[in-house]
Amino acid sequence: MPTEKPWLRHYPEQIPHDLHFEDKTLQSILQQSAQQFSEKPAIYFLGKKRTYRQVYEEALKMADYLLSLGMKKGDRVSIMLPNCPQAVIAYYGVLFSGGIVVQTNPLYTERELEHLLKDSGAEIIITLDMLYPAAFKMKALTNVRHIIVTSIKEYLPFPKNLLYPIVQKKQQQFSIEITENETTHLFRTIMKRPVPAQPPEIAADPAHDIAVLQYTGGTTGTPKGVMLSHRNILANMEMCAAWFYRLKKGNEKVLGIVPFFHVYGMTSVLNFTIRQGYEMILLPRFDAGMALKTIDKEKPTIFPGAPTIYIGLLNHPDVHRYDLSSIKSCLSGSAALPVEVKQQFEKATGGKLVEGYGLSEASPVTHANFIWDQNKAGSIGCPWPGTDAAIYSEETGGFLGPYEHGEIIVKGPQVMKGYWNNDEETAAVLRDGWLFTGDIGYMDKDGFFYIVDRKKDLIIAGGYNIYPREIEEVLYEHEAVQEAVVAGIPDEYRGETVKAFVVLKDHVTITEKELDEYARSRLASYKVPKVYEFRDELPKTAVGKILRRALVHGEKANI
Repeated sequence: MPTEKPWLRHYPEQIPHDLHFEDKTLQSILQQSAQQFSEKPAIYFLGKKRTYRQVYEEALKMADYLLSLGMKKGDRVSIMLPNCPQAVIAYYGVLFSGGIVVQTNPLYTERELEHLLKDSGAEIIITLDMLYPAAFKMKALTNVRHIIVTSIKEYLPFPKNLLYPIVQKKQQQFSIEITENETTHLFRTIMKRPVPAQPPEIAADPAHDIAVLQYTGGTTGTPKGVMLSHRNILANMEMCAAWFYRLKKGNEKVLGIVPFFHVYGMTSVLNFTIRQGYEMILLPRFDAGMALKTIDKEKPTIFPGAPTIYIGLLNHPDVHRYDLSSIKSCLSGSAALPVEVKQQFEKATGGKLVEGYGLSEASPVTHANFIWDQNKAGSIGCPWPGTDAAIYSEETGGFLGPYEHGEIIVKGPQVMKGYWNNDEETAAVLRDGWLFTGDIGYMDKDGFFYIVDRKKDLIIAGGYNIYPREIEEVLYEHEAVQEAVVAGIPDEYRGETVKAFVVLKDHVTITEKELDEYARSRLASYKVPKVYEFRDELPKTAVGKILRRALVHGEKANI
């Protein structure tokens, strides 16, 4: 057990070494901010604002309606929405009703959605009108009994709300009329209900009650539900608030590009903003031009993001036309932050951009560089307050010293309860209170940590975690494929991108385009291989195991 925490010597005096966490529920932060910042804007969305009072009241309406459908404490509700006001309202509405939020990526294919809904046992799904056909199919395949449907236009200002359906039909060839019935419910109808006098009275145990199931991949590649308790998520927010010690409650604007269905967006934008009484400026998807215009006009001061987002803005041909000087601080997550991107973005904004580190199993942040104090380019920074970290040797079963390479392990109140209905995988990563991250790294003499490799075959492309096994299984299902292995290869924009090495069966031909179309029909777009290479054979060990690492190293050697 390591006792020394060298990183604490470098903490500025404003950041406490440890934190006290109140015994409260996650939804209580919205209630508190609604009392303190009642008429202050909580959300800005494409030209229209909603106050903390409005968001709180609408969340209570959603909770009341969910309970009227027979929902009980601990029931799971899938939220399959982009960043929009309805996503905020639905999230807190589920929590107020005593339910568990099941974070659901709107990009999922029907195959991926079916697995998530079956595994979580969700009986209610809240989604967009354009995703309704996929959600409706799930009623026959899963436990889903109720679908709550909304549209982006419902929270747009006039005249955008009138023009949106026309644009939607033209750009996406999408037009659908949804009729309310016993199992299909309209979000806008729910919002016409009277505001409940008070939140539902539901017994709570914040330390143990699950607030969110955050689905992620694993050693098998099959997505698993990370069980995050109310205390897990609240602890991570308190750490975040301590780290950003110069920022005061109620005085900032947060640019919400990182999606809420990603654990990083859920904590750094959705929950942190509400906890602090800030205004979140939401964009439903990342578009560099739209993001630049929004920064120039709305003047956000905090900008959580991923390297691909910052790169996209810096490389936009019109970036010099926009004023980005409102941005004070940015915490980059989800992938390694290139030094040159950090330097260029700080020069363009005058603010600070530092790299952090985390994973779904830790709510997610465990490390970050100091924003206004010492930070080391190329490092993931120091453990957050109340968080312990060490380098573990699998060979000796002990802890390693400075500069020795091993697996990064972490311990703290933000670490998950475990995986939903998966004791075997839980036992593999949670040992004696330590979370084994699967990342290989080292700690320097000052307590700053660095990542050098991955124990897992994880690919991180554009901030998304991609597990090769899942893609390989899809490729193996194609009748023309004899062998397939998927690996991450370097990519200037995405950090890594997905490449598939394929051996075809004898006397069978298939084009790259045909295989790509097949993969796209079964995988979310960000998981689909961007490059295919057909080979006569793949490198293997003496026992026939495909040498994925040899293929990866070969790709890097060719750069």
